[in-house]
Amino acid sequence: MATAVCLHKAWLLTGGNTGDRYSFLNQAKEQINRRCGRVVKASSLYETDAWGNESQPSFLNQVLEIETTLSPKKLIGEILSIEKTLGRIRSERYGPRTIDIDILFYEGEVIDEPALTIPHPRMQDRRFVLAPLAEIAGGFVHPVFQKTVSELLAGCTDPLQVSVYRP
Repeated sequence: MATAVCLHKAWLLTGGNTGDRYSFLNQAKEQINRRCGRVVKASSLYETDAWGNESQPSFLNQVLEIETTLSPKKLIGEILSIEKTLGRIRSERYGPRTIDIDILFYEGEVIDEPALTIPHPRMQDRRFVLAPLAEIAGGFVHPVFQKTVSELLAGCTDPLQVSVYRP
């Protein structure tokens, strides 16, 4: 008898601001689809000024909804491996990067461990996260704040401009 496969929903933010940003986001999406789980929804691409260290090129960002059989710990392991494959070097906080992939939500789970925090701990303060997330999961309720993603976006005070990217 076959074992039932348990699929979990997760939402990931991809972003980058060095090199061919569009190509890096597409490569990340392909790698995620192959190694982490099937991409079932993808937001538009959004362009945003850099957050935290504003003296660098603007970012392209996209949110992906995936169905995965991986646990949160295995998912973050695959994500870190994908980032490394795509040339991510962690040299300065909020610094330029080819690719960054964050787990925003993993179903409705709340995880607070040294190497993994879900939901993403600062997403409610960042318009560049909330705008693409609201596009594909606006009604999802944040398990800590008990507000929908759309409500978090409406209340976000982040002044950075976020706009749909038109190549």
